Amino acid sequence: MRLALVAAVLGTPFQIALGQQPPSAPPAMPPGMSGMPGMGPDSSKTPPAASPAPTTAMPGMAGMSGGAMAMPIPMPKGMPMVPGLIGLTPPVASFLPGAGVDPMKLPVVKPTEVARLKNGDTLDLTAMLLRRTIKGRTFVMYGYNGQTPGPLIRVPQNATIIVRFHNRIDLPSSVHWHGVRLDNRYDGAPGVTQAEVRPGDSFEYRVHFPDAGVYWYHPHVREDIEQAMGLFGNMIVDSPDPDYYSPANREQALVFDDLLVNADTLIPFGKEGPDFALMGRVGSVELVNGESRDTLRAKTGEVVRFYLTNVASSRTFNISFGDAPMKVLASDVSRFEREQRVSSVVMAPAERYIVEVRFEHPGRYALVNAVQAINHFAGEFDPEVDTVGIVTVDSAPATPDFGSDFAALRANAAVSRDIDRYRPYFTKPADKHFTLTVDVSALPLATVQFMDVDTAYYAPVEWVDAMPDMNWLSTSKQVHWAIRDDATGKENMDVDWHAAQGSIVKVQIFNDPKSFHPMQHPMHLHGQRMLVVARDGVPNRDLVWKDTVIIPVGSTVDLLIDASNPGAWMMHCHIAEHLGSGMMTILHVDPAAGPPAK
Repeated sequence: MRLALVAAVLGTPFQIALGQQPPSAPPAMPPGMSGMPGMGPDSSKTPPAASPAPTTAMPGMAGMSGGAMAMPIPMPKGMPMVPGLIGLTPPVASFLPGAGVDPMKLPVVKPTEVARLKNGDTLDLTAMLLRRTIKGRTFVMYGYNGQTPGPLIRVPQNATIIVRFHNRIDLPSSVHWHGVRLDNRYDGAPGVTQAEVRPGDSFEYRVHFPDAGVYWYHPHVREDIEQAMGLFGNMIVDSPDPDYYSPANREQALVFDDLLVNADTLIPFGKEGPDFALMGRVGSVELVNGESRDTLRAKTGEVVRFYLTNVASSRTFNISFGDAPMKVLASDVSRFEREQRVSSVVMAPAERYIVEVRFEHPGRYALVNAVQAINHFAGEFDPEVDTVGIVTVDSAPATPDFGSDFAALRANAAVSRDIDRYRPYFTKPADKHFTLTVDVSALPLATVQFMDVDTAYYAPVEWVDAMPDMNWLSTSKQVHWAIRDDATGKENMDVDWHAAQGSIVKVQIFNDPKSFHPMQHPMHLHGQRMLVVARDGVPNRDLVWKDTVIIPVGSTVDLLIDASNPGAWMMHCHIAEHLGSGMMTILHVDPAAGPPAK
């Protein structure tokens, strides 16, 4: 077998070479910025040939004609469907938004609008059915206020706004304010902080924004359906410091997503629980700001600040702007200690990065997602480069010229000073040890047999769904993803995890490469901020406050949590199907007797 993987950003936004190794030796993760050699032609222009897909019965699919259809997506090139799976269907009924609704009677999706709000303002946010056209195909989907992405909420740091959420879709819902350290009762986590908002009902959120940066909002009910179907939007929180970032000519928010379609058919979801439970639902069409190919314009020499957000259910993106130079400024909850020049930015689901790009010459720059696809059958890796947008640069020069500012890499002393009081805790023993793993039952025998062989080796990061037949047939009824407490053996919601408000909690998380299906996990902690202080024992030298961190297969990550915000807070994998298959626990930050910790 030829087994090599050139990948990824894991905790920093730089490309790092990851060695493909057997489970006995976790993948090495040296620092630095290695390239990504051997990338082939743009696969969005020359798609790989697909193996013929066997027809399987799939009764009861909303919005579909006929009683049968092929596999949800074609099998990857050179990967035949496992014979023992032909003719099988997932053990769940199917669901699509707006069953029986005439799409032509629904409002057409609108471009995202900016909602500029100040302290004390109120926003009405309505989840609703919409008509969207993607690559010439019309689908019934969801959106907020008629928009996908929903309104871009822009507020000053330390503002508090009121959001009146109205649920007008056909499922219960809520709104989670991802990454925002707000009052626990408004976190939007049904079963933890509030009840579900039933169709036709409303809920009022009070959202306080203590940290500058880029955030996003989405449901916390059946994310595998509602988020995938268009319920997401950005929030940008502006610092009062005009020099908070290095100067740019303008700003642009880019929301990365994907959608699973086959020809003109939107692939249904499991009604009783998620399907695609092994790898998560990886779409066949990549989207930027809701479009299959985003188009942007710039002037020669223009510096554009991009706010990047990954809202996909499972896909990890590796984004670059052709040969345009780029530097990274910030991630989830803060700026980096030091700006750095990067060749690409890797974003796991739910991660955000703020970058600046300078378009030095007129012409066309491709916005690309460049990854290494895996062929599990052949044990091979192939480059896959998809153009998800085009930036057309005019010959007119940008004014003012921020070229010299862009060339400088700033050190953010305020970030380092903030982190200084946490540095003595970097090397202390972990307060909590978790292992990420999976248990399965009642999967097809062919899937079990194949995985027994396939997991002899593993990829630290799987960028594409290379086994859609097995993935599609796995549901939350059969797959149980787990966050296991090493000290007690308890898992997920059975873990009793408490910390005192104002304490500094060190957590070590290991992603077990010997599990039934080892896979990377983007772990998200609600309501707090955390530092990735080390990976596989190697200290992180350029720190940034995070709320979501990708943990590759076989890796161990040391996190330092600033447990300053009291309440019950979810920690979970942000692959929607993994969360829907049980992969979540609760950190209880017990209120301090005195005033809140600063």
